[in-house]
Amino acid sequence: MNVRIDNTWKEALAPEFESSWFPVLAERVRAEYKARPGAVFPPASLIFSAFDASPFDKTKVVILGQDPYHGPGQANGLAFSVNPGIAIPPSLRNIFQEVHSDIGAPLPDNGDLSRWARQGVLLLNSTLTVPMHTPKGHAGIGWEQFTDAAVRRLAEQRENLVFLLWGSDAIRKGAFIDRNRHLVLTAPHPSPLSAHRGFLGCHHFSQANAYLEAHGMTPIVW
Repeated sequence: MNVRIDNTWKEALAPEFESSWFPVLAERVRAEYKARPGAVFPPASLIFSAFDASPFDKTKVVILGQDPYHGPGQANGLAFSVNPGIAIPPSLRNIFQEVHSDIGAPLPDNGDLSRWARQGVLLLNSTLTVPMHTPKGHAGIGWEQFTDAAVRRLAEQRENLVFLLWGSDAIRKGAFIDRNRHLVLTAPHPSPLSAHRGFLGCHHFSQANAYLEAHGMTPIVW
């Protein structure tokens, strides 16, 4: 089937696109958007934004989220990110606070993380769509299998990537990653419910940059 996605990812994920199960997932998602106009997020054209913004061969860091924001106007296809003009969600505010504490970067005035994505940070949610006001409403329909494959391709076909796994769901999703080939950093989720249990103070951003520099890559301007 024809899926509009960055060509490097289309090639890397060809086995999924050509599988028997992906067309079933795609049809289910199409039906959801048709049945609930304006009430499934992100907008359909942005479902694969994370892949488009960080091509397979350019990705250096992977940050795994759970599912898109479920409030109107929030989700833009990049995990944890919201467009300028949208209030910064609490988890993202904690992420920015940790960046500030860790490396001294100023606190941003908006939650747009496309600047990270353009530098090779794959901001990937486990589930790529969600119904309005229904967290994890599209869990279990097939997205996890698709995003698992994306993480696996990176882990198996690339070298010296950084995986930032925050919260039990992300940690489970990345459990198979070879720690001898990649840097895998784990912490509690940045949600206000758990950030104080070890996300704040984790120093993941400075560690990620030190690893990238040690392996001859440009660090991320967080």
